[in-house]
Amino acid sequence: MTGTPRPNPPMQAVLDQLQRLGAAPLETLTPEQARAQPTPADAATAAARAEGLDDLPESIGDLQDRSFPGPAGAVPIRVYWPKNAQPDDDGLPVVLYIHGGGWVIADLDVYDASPRAIANAAGAVVVSTHYRQGPEDRFPAAHEDTFAAYRWVLENAASFGGDPRRVALVGESAGGNMAANVAIRARDEGLQAPLHQVLVYPVANNDMQSESYVENAKAKPLGRAAMAWFVQYAFDAPEQAGDPRIALVKQADLSSLPPATIVLAQIDPLRTEGELYARKLEAAGNDVVLKSWSGVTHEFFGMGAVLEEAREAQQLAGDRLRAAFDNAEATVHGDAARSRNERTQPSA
Repeated sequence: MTGTPRPNPPMQAVLDQLQRLGAAPLETLTPEQARAQPTPADAATAAARAEGLDDLPESIGDLQDRSFPGPAGAVPIRVYWPKNAQPDDDGLPVVLYIHGGGWVIADLDVYDASPRAIANAAGAVVVSTHYRQGPEDRFPAAHEDTFAAYRWVLENAASFGGDPRRVALVGESAGGNMAANVAIRARDEGLQAPLHQVLVYPVANNDMQSESYVENAKAKPLGRAAMAWFVQYAFDAPEQAGDPRIALVKQADLSSLPPATIVLAQIDPLRTEGELYARKLEAAGNDVVLKSWSGVTHEFFGMGAVLEEAREAQQLAGDRLRAAFDNAEATVHGDAARSRNERTQPSA
């Protein structure tokens, strides 16, 4: 396939707003400038308000900003409770959410819409974690922080009403890569496995000549030049992008991993590697659901206020997470019932 596919009208409206807000191509900016400029999330909000939609952001039960002690100091986190839930509730399932930004830009504020949507769609407490970023702290600093966040959630879920036995992962873009890494490392280190992993257009390879890279080389908001810019600032050397922690498709062992839901966008250089990672997970014996949405770009997932495709993707993620949580709860209750029965059986 040649040429960049055309965004559908609602997606194009967001891209038009991004241009009106004055966002410059990342490759023309310093990291400091890129962090300060308008984001696709800002453009989605502007598009929603242009349509007369003022009920933003999505309502949830509660929200708290906190931090946890990471490998190199305090790491900011934000805890979201779903509608009809409060911090003093007990036993809610938990999602660790890891935001995107190419390991260089973005923060908890930029990626606020997605954890809100996930909390409501999955009926779960969502812990959104930040992490160290390049060029100040290059690879693998962010990976170390996000794995530490997973450990912290397992150990402290009860402190915010969560059930430590029912924990899952969601990540977007670079965050999708790190969510996948958490699942792999938990397996390798014998740590409690996440019940599910939702990987939204994850970074999964370092091949900038793939079909989707060629097709979407000049796509907005993410094209080939922007990805090269991220590589420049996130790594000490370009070759590090071939590390299996970044190029997930090069992992030697992808067996025995949690069920995965992989969400992709048609107009995204990362689409081909997401498809390849899904195939490799499935070939290794894992449960995988892959769905790609046409007419939308990278960053569409958090734009439920204006994109039907985003709402569909959020619902798919929520349904898969709820099923994983419900299955785990049924297993726990079944084990407890069997234990009670064994204790009450008369001795022979």
